[in-house]
Amino acid sequence: MAPQSQPSPLEYYFRVLSRARGMSYQQQSSSSGGRTARRTFEFGRTHVVRPRGKHQATIVWLHGLGDNGSSLSQHLESLSLPNVKWICPTAPTRPVALLGGFPCTAWFDVREISEDSPDDWEGLDASAAHIANLLSTEPADVKVGVGGFSMGAATAIYSATCFALGKYANGSPYMINLRAVIGLSGWLPGSRSLRNKMEVSNDAARRASSLPMFLCHGTNDDVVNFNFGERSSRYLSSAGFRYVLFKSYDGLGHYTVPKEMDDVCHWLTARLGLEGYG
Repeated sequence: MAPQSQPSPLEYYFRVLSRARGMSYQQQSSSSGGRTARRTFEFGRTHVVRPRGKHQATIVWLHGLGDNGSSLSQHLESLSLPNVKWICPTAPTRPVALLGGFPCTAWFDVREISEDSPDDWEGLDASAAHIANLLSTEPADVKVGVGGFSMGAATAIYSATCFALGKYANGSPYMINLRAVIGLSGWLPGSRSLRNKMEVSNDAARRASSLPMFLCHGTNDDVVNFNFGERSSRYLSSAGFRYVLFKSYDGLGHYTVPKEMDDVCHWLTARLGLEGYG
């Protein structure tokens, strides 16, 4: 079992926030003729943990703000899931409004972690498309999924909504057949508008009702408020995601613990029909 993950993203928030105080944030995209130019994103290195047994599933696992794929891969190597291949990409380095414009690895821009914060759809689409591209070359008989921690969890959950809707926010088709989504200490981007988007498509409702999701959250999370995480799960359920399991961890802050990762392993094994757990 993986050891307790150090809450480095949380520490990173506060270290960088203290350095970024007084800095003004400016959107990095430029405009011409009244139209905003599309941003370009350069993703970092991707780390892969190969399955020790028969390859039955591939999961893209996403780090939190300011982290990287390498640190995650080291934890995932020790999980008791010998038939899972883990892909751990690294987010682009970009200015983040939450940090006063200070640049760090981030899957999308965010001003505040709340339901009232505007969503960076362009950044979310770019990251979800990058994940889909990583999964697109997996063998047809291998079940694929996505999961993550904090901002990585939010990106994984957003990928789930793209799968259900059959498209990204920009209208481009989403082509990956997700079989499992996991979010630890995360939230649902665009939570308030999801139900209305889902209601216009029977296909979206069908896909949503077939996708199992496992969402975990600590009751003492002081970065992504527990109530926000819990409400996100309810928004998903009300939008038609029938198999959303939300589990709370009493006293847990913004980090992971072995018990939580044990639960992830058991859930993946049951939902994906994996062999050799233990």
